[in-house]
Amino acid sequence: MSYKEIKQQIIDACLWLQDKELVVGTWGNISVRVEEGIILTPSRIDYRKMTVEDMVMIDLEGNILEGFRSPTTEREVHRLIYRARPDVKAIVHYHPKYASAMCAVDAEIPAFTEEMTQLIGGSIPITPEYIRAGEHERLGAAAAKYLGHKNAVMLRNHAPVCCGENLEEALVCCQVVEKSALCYLALKGADIQIQLIPEKMIALENKRFKNDYGHEW
Repeated sequence: MSYKEIKQQIIDACLWLQDKELVVGTWGNISVRVEEGIILTPSRIDYRKMTVEDMVMIDLEGNILEGFRSPTTEREVHRLIYRARPDVKAIVHYHPKYASAMCAVDAEIPAFTEEMTQLIGGSIPITPEYIRAGEHERLGAAAAKYLGHKNAVMLRNHAPVCCGENLEEALVCCQVVEKSALCYLALKGADIQIQLIPEKMIALENKRFKNDYGHEW
């Protein structure tokens, strides 16, 4: 796939998030890892007006390689996750309703659905403190640290970040996180006891999803 096609894929993903009401305004950003570094969305450009020329490319040190726009202010979240996780090829930071609400709760979302075990790798962790938007490197470091080996993390009093082996997988992860938050809040609100999936089963399901899912007969 050419870089122009990747840039258009990112724009299409931004529009998809908007159509699904998973973002508000331009509070969200997307990136894809490429050979030279990272292609990511610019700062404060209306998704419906965004063009491939607006996309920015940076290297893993944060230097701008291509583009005339300023990269997203949350580029450090993307950059530091990519540096910590060579397996991650796409990242989506978005602001959905229910997962954003969970970012204000002093608890992770425990693993209680099969989707969470397979795609996310278990529970959805949350960073321990609020880091204001201007502290970009601290925010990125916290995101990378608490993401760990999983595919999703919640930024305290902010919003979630989802990862994948490609952009399509990262977008599915976004849906799983939002569904998990909605279901968890509904169950907690109804005061229903939640049966969690044992850690041993989480590891087995995650391994099966990565290595065997789609190839089993």
